[in-house]
Parts: sequence; structure tokens; C-alpha cells
Amino acid sequence: MDLTDSSEDKAFRTEVRTWLNDHLVGDFAALKGLGGSGKDLEAHDERLAWDRHLAEHRWTCIGWPTEYGGRGLSLMQQVIFHEEYARANAPARVNHFGEELIGPTLIHFGTPEQKDRFLPGMRSVETLWCQGYSEPNAGSDLANIATKARLEGDEWVVDGQKVWTSLAQFADWIFVLARTEPGSKRHQGLSFLLMPLDQDGIEIRGIEQLTGGAEFNEVFFTGARTAADLVVGEPGQGWGVAMGLLGFERGVSTLGQQVGFQRELAGLVEAARANGTFDDPIVRDRLARATVELEVIRLNALRTLAQNNAEAQSAGSASIAKLLWATWHRTLGEIAMLVRGTEALAAGPSPSSYDLDEWQRLFLFTRADTIYGGSDEVQRNILSERVLGLPRETR
Repeated sequence: MDLTDSSEDKAFRTEVRTWLNDHLVGDFAALKGLGGSGKDLEAHDERLAWDRHLAEHRWTCIGWPTEYGGRGLSLMQQVIFHEEYARANAPARVNHFGEELIGPTLIHFGTPEQKDRFLPGMRSVETLWCQGYSEPNAGSDLANIATKARLEGDEWVVDGQKVWTSLAQFADWIFVLARTEPGSKRHQGLSFLLMPLDQDGIEIRGIEQLTGGAEFNEVFFTGARTAADLVVGEPGQGWGVAMGLLGFERGVSTLGQQVGFQRELAGLVEAARANGTFDDPIVRDRLARATVELEVIRLNALRTLAQNNAEAQSAGSASIAKLLWATWHRTLGEIAMLVRGTEALAAGPSPSSYDLDEWQRLFLFTRADTIYGGSDEVQRNILSERVLGLPRETR
């Protein structure tokens, strides 16, 4: 594929860069670099205001079709926006679950009424969403869902528990995968439901992590209710909708992620030069290897995005991409500890405090990169069984 910008794309890149330079000023300038993996609680309300500022200027949902409030931009223009956004060190977005996940899912699978009701609030960032997939016994094995929902009159009644629910404490709605057919097993009998969080039947409890943050939550459903027409797709066919959503999760925004990785790597190289560890041939070799591997990840992501969805899925590209970036990022955290040396072994500034620096936080949080969003073991099983045709794992 041709990775050079056309004249039209060059003009669009200049437009994005100029707009960000003109608007990341004043109070918004203080938000640069804030938020993101392991730091989602940083300046949340201020970043929400920034997201709504983006929406006012039509910089949200840029890849959505124009009939749903998007700008209908080309794939390359979407890549350019996310690259320039990351290069500007703009704050991490707070509307990922709405704009990048449930929004595209409703556009593809939702009813006209669901689209009319929910898409405008996602585009304007007035309504925030979270994801109800993982459970205590159904994390990487998502098909082992135990949360149940039954239809009572014109409402679904839900009982069960979800866990590792990112930013549920800020969300207005949650999309939930629940078992709606009694006696069904694995992928069968699941339904994809949209539920309001502000109700007596739902309790949200934060989970404090080693990094000191608590962006993950447990969500308990006890007779929680939602309208009967807020099932996406057909009842009992939720697995296909859930898998469709995960396909959207590994879309264009991952290119912005790569630029963020580049910035972290550059910062680590600078830190190694500053403390002299860059002169260690082992450290220098690992930093050089990380540089080459990151460029391979970027090119692989561009190749995958250039494929149509069916071709990409059949080739296992999403699983390959997840394995590549998750392992690379976890390794970067390990290299950071090598660069920092013994200074990385203690949190500061005093023995009684637990203040982590950026490299300690990176190391601790990236231990989870190979688990969330589909563990490495699951990705390898997908590639071995569905792509290579090897025998299924014994269960």
C-alpha cells in the first residue's frame, strides 16, 4: 500500500495540526499528556470539557457516516487525525466507549430508533458509556457469561456481576452481554443489552490498583431493568454483536496509540542518555530493538486497516495486532526499569508515601496489557484454531 500522503491528505494534515495548535491553549494546554492507560482518572472533568469542545468543532466521530452526524472521512484522513492528535500530546479522550465502540456497533446492528436515540449524545459527548463484558469467571473466556436477563412484560430484568468495567463511575449507560436463554451454553443464548446505570438495581464499586488509580470497577446487577426494545440485534444472538464491537475496538484509533508509544520510547531514550545507561550496550541494544519493532507494528496496523473487514478477520489480523502491541508495550515497561536501575525499586519521595513516577507507573500498568482486551493465550488460540486449522484446545 502507498503510505505517502496525497495532496488532499497533506492539506488535511495541516488543517488538523493547525486546529490543535490553535485550540490546545489556555486551560486546555494544561491537559497535554494527561489521561490514558493507567491514568484515566487524571483531570477527568477537564478532559470531558475538552472532548465536548472537540464535538462543537466537529472533531468527534469523524469516521461515522454523515447521516449519523459524522464527517464521513476517508480511512487515511482518520489515521492522519489520530496521528496528529497524538503528536500534539493532546489529552486522552474520555468518550472512547461511545465514539469508537458502541456507536459504530449501533450504526451497524442497531434499529433506527436506537440510532436516533443514542448516536447524537455520543457525538456531542453528552452521554458517556462503559462496557459490561468481563465477569469473575468470564474474563478472557467471554463465552462463559453467567449474568442473566429475563423478559418481564416490556422490560429486561438483569441479575449478575461484571468486573474490570473501565470508568463505570463516570458513565450514564452500559452495554451488557447477558444470558437470556435458560440452559444455553457458551456462545448461544446471549443478548446484547443497553442499560441505564442510574437506577437502584445497579451498584458500582471501584477496584484500586497497584498504580494507585481506580478506573476499573465491579458492577453488580440486582433486578436491574431496561426497556425490552433496548436489545441490539436479535435476542439470543448477542455473541455476533459482541464480536462485531470488538472488531471496531481495534480500528483506526490504534494508529494514534502507536504515536503515543513512540513518544514514550523517545522519552525513555532521553532518560537513558541523561543517567548514562545509554552507554551500556545491552540497554542500547534493547532500545534499538524496540525502535525497529515499533515501526513493524505501525506498518502492520496500516496494512490491516487497508484490508476490508472480512479479509482482515479471516487472516487473524486483529489477533496478530493485539499480540504485537501488547507484548511490545509490556517489554517497554521492563526496559524502563532497566534504565532506571535501583532508583526504580522504591516509590518516593518518602518511605511512607506511594508516589510513582511515570516509568514505575508504565511498568506496573503494562503488566496488564497482555491480559485485557483479549489475553495473549486467547489470541494465540484464535490464530492456531481459526487461522492455522490446528486441533481445538481441550476444555
